[in-house]
Amino acid sequence: MQGFQEVVGHEEIIAHLQNAIKLNKVSHSYIFDGETGSGKKLLATLFAMTLQCDAKGIDPCLQCPSCKKVLTKNHPDVIFVRHEKPNSIGIDEIRDQVVNDIAIKPYTGPYKIYIISDAQKLTVQAQNALLKTIEEPPEYAVVMLLTDNADSMLPTILSRCVRLQLKALSDDLVKNYLMERLHIPDYQADVSASFAKGNIGKARQIASSEDFEYMTQQSMKLLKNAGNMELYELVEMVKAMSNEKQNINEYLDLFIMWYRDVLMFKATREVDNLVFKKEINYIKEDARKRSYEGLELIIDAIEKSKNRLKANVNLELTMELLFLTIREN
Repeated sequence: MQGFQEVVGHEEIIAHLQNAIKLNKVSHSYIFDGETGSGKKLLATLFAMTLQCDAKGIDPCLQCPSCKKVLTKNHPDVIFVRHEKPNSIGIDEIRDQVVNDIAIKPYTGPYKIYIISDAQKLTVQAQNALLKTIEEPPEYAVVMLLTDNADSMLPTILSRCVRLQLKALSDDLVKNYLMERLHIPDYQADVSASFAKGNIGKARQIASSEDFEYMTQQSMKLLKNAGNMELYELVEMVKAMSNEKQNINEYLDLFIMWYRDVLMFKATREVDNLVFKKEINYIKEDARKRSYEGLELIIDAIEKSKNRLKANVNLELTMELLFLTIREN
């Protein structure tokens, strides 16, 4: 792990945390709110590490015994709250690990820090137990709640915490990170960054996933040939996709990216901003054949398909309807 200066994006949040340390105005409770993979845990851990660091700076030194203990999750005063059930964090877990523990003074550091991941899974009872602690915390206590949906938490909790919203990063930032730090090739970095929609964790996972590579190839095969395929061939491909139910949303997102490229090329004739630059000949051809209105209808139909699948409408039927729209337009 590196310090704050190595974090990609989130400059405002980092500046806020570092100012709090500099001015000695550290709050007793924080909410880090952002989707899975956006960097909540990284920021919370770096903040905890800096607060406990022996060097007393606004960046963790990463060398002192305290920093090393946080890195290996062995620091007695930085507690990562665990939970047994996958979908909920109960009152007993919050009582055992936070409420009953917080009165014990820090063993070595100046602070006692509790990091609660998946805070949206706290039951109402667990949140109420936590509320009492947040309302009257000891001087040395800092509670950090990490969540992908802060709005699902009790208003009383939200009003007591400093809320830090992790925003999506620009595609360029994500792409540069993938190419410079993970040495992902240009084209693959482009597709991964666009697909991840500003989420660096997701981009990293996608860029190194063989599944995603396979899905991209399948999608390209289908989209490049959709106009010339017989209906029975389309139905076969739909059946194959239906067997990969868990990936169907990813396929649909790839379809949207493709047709946005076609629309973009039709409007601007520029290649630089396309995600699938490598397929420019097919994109040109698609742009020539389809009207603006047809492309808008297709993108709209893909979005509708996503919503239908969320509502548990039959997968094969949904996909067949979608491909009919793609062919008609």
